[in-house]
Amino acid sequence: MARTRTALLLVVALVAGIAPQALGGPAAAAPAAEVGTVVQEGGRLTVPAGTEGPVTLRLKVTLPAGVTGPVRARLALPVTNYPRGLAEALRSTCAVDGGAFAPCAWDLPWIDGEEYPYPVRLTLPVAEAATTLAYAVTIDTSSDEAWLGSLDAPVELADSTGAVVARGAAGLDFVLGTSEPNRLGAVHARDRNGVLWRYEGTSRLDKPLKPRKKIGAGWNAYTAIVPVSGILADGTGDLVARDRAGVLWYYKGTGKADAPFAPRVKVGGGWNIYTAFAGRANGSLVARDRSGVLWVYERNHHGSAPLTPRSRVGAGWNVYHALTGYSGGPLARDADGVLWKYDETGSGGDPEGYPFRSRLRVGAGWNAYTAFAGTVDLGRRSYPDVVARDKSGHLWLYQGVIKSGALVPGPARTPVGPGWNIYDLIF
Repeated sequence: MARTRTALLLVVALVAGIAPQALGGPAAAAPAAEVGTVVQEGGRLTVPAGTEGPVTLRLKVTLPAGVTGPVRARLALPVTNYPRGLAEALRSTCAVDGGAFAPCAWDLPWIDGEEYPYPVRLTLPVAEAATTLAYAVTIDTSSDEAWLGSLDAPVELADSTGAVVARGAAGLDFVLGTSEPNRLGAVHARDRNGVLWRYEGTSRLDKPLKPRKKIGAGWNAYTAIVPVSGILADGTGDLVARDRAGVLWYYKGTGKADAPFAPRVKVGGGWNIYTAFAGRANGSLVARDRSGVLWVYERNHHGSAPLTPRSRVGAGWNVYHALTGYSGGPLARDADGVLWKYDETGSGGDPEGYPFRSRLRVGAGWNAYTAFAGTVDLGRRSYPDVVARDKSGHLWLYQGVIKSGALVPGPARTPVGPGWNIYDLIF
């Protein structure tokens, strides 16, 4: 009879909507809060890291019934060990439901001494909850950030209490785009009338140089013209030029691509004792005298003279028929057409003498070229490149690679174009 009464009470309680635990029974699990969806429209988004400009990420949010009040969306990039300057490198604007775009800032949590496991985050504008919401986010970044690669970026919406009300992801593929002018090199060529022409890098291997632009006339006054720092497409980079009287002149870069060199400054006379020159990336100059001794003139950062007095590097450099600057040390071609690289070193005492390490063999066959010159990267943002002109006037590009720890021109060449025999000097 007691068992029958208990069963009857339970039935009555269930009919009346009374929870079983009120009667001493087991507790029922609370239903999970419903979470809406975030869907990326148009599939994964390619984000060019370079000068292409912003691209737009579009997200459609569906909120569950019953969500009211303001909601806030946040997108995160699942990266770690990111550089401190990434916040400035990522530039975005945000809009909701077709409204006007406004700047929205990336947040980069940073705790010194830790491994930085926190994602890079972008908080979107607050919006009033609705059945659906449409977000648009523009993303623009520099070529420095191509390392981000392909990311599945979590997206979450939270209500005013912080509870997540929608969740999804955005597929972002950061790829190297067109490098900025301050990341690209430029090639200069002097025609037989003494006019100097400039070809700026494009960041494209299929067409690595832009059409030429005229710098000016009168450059046939010089018997040698040598860059002493990286000549860049943005108009920076310095060079020296020796006139027929043996006077050396210094041209400082202006930072203006259409007029890249400031008025010349006299360095001094007596430079006809040298038969070859090569610049270094740090602004210094090496010069070979007639007896084959190589000398280095360091860049003077503390006085009015652009170069310091010379220091002896070593003898035996007459085995080379041509020199050109390339990164930290010169490339040198011997009589057999073998190209050698001298990499820089920070201390003296090595067999070749300060400031270079022992030479490294690059390869043979370089006597096929009537001119060659080291440049800053022209193609796909890798290492410094080399251009070389063959006997028929075709120009070729060799991309830089690492070989035995040194920067050298790689084994494969890319055609640039014909017609370069109109120039008597390429640098």
